[in-house]
Amino acid sequence: MRGADPCPCGSGAPFSACCSPVLDGEPAPTAEALMRSRFSAFVVGDEDHIFRSWHPRTRPPGPYCHAGTRWLDLTVHETVGGGAEAADGEEAVVDFTAHFLTGDGRGRVVEDELHERSRFVRRAGRWLYLDAL
Repeated sequence: MRGADPCPCGSGAPFSACCSPVLDGEPAPTAEALMRSRFSAFVVGDEDHIFRSWHPRTRPPGPYCHAGTRWLDLTVHETVGGGAEAADGEEAVVDFTAHFLTGDGRGRVVEDELHERSRFVRRAGRWLYLDAL
């Protein structure tokens, strides 16, 4: 993905000004920004970012990206907490739906969706994905 391309997270910003810096290791300023960067990581197959952004207490062993899945789009429904300032709290919840294509096990490709309320925590100034509620 080139930097001028639209970010796959659906923000409307170019990839280079949106999720790319977070995938490259910069801290996400908000919990929602981290969630969007994780979606973008699934789109581009960035296992390292998914690993780094997952709280070690709840992180399963990889792999996290599956070759047979193609992530299509993301809709954020609601974000509670998770701002850029310490006063915004240390926990956040982001409610979203992600659409994707995957194989059905019988040689066909089907469209499906993942609707999740994700919980994030801030540790040492960095947002981390904790779990799904």
